[in-house]
Amino acid sequence: MSSMDKMWASFYAIGLMLLASVIITFARHKTKGIVRFVLSFIAFVLFIPIFLLMLASMF
Repeated sequence: MSSMDKMWASFYAIGLMLLASVIITFARHKTKGIVRFVLSFIAFVLFIPIFLLMLASMF
């Protein structure tokens, strides 16, 4: 993987982390019940590609 590809992978991971943070903050402050669970689940599922992208950007 070239250095530019690593840079883009880390940018995508940072963007997904920001998105997950916004989703989880919104879910915890503005929603209740099943909507809160679904949004939280989506945010936590985003951590799988975040983790993989960060691994890809390190090696």
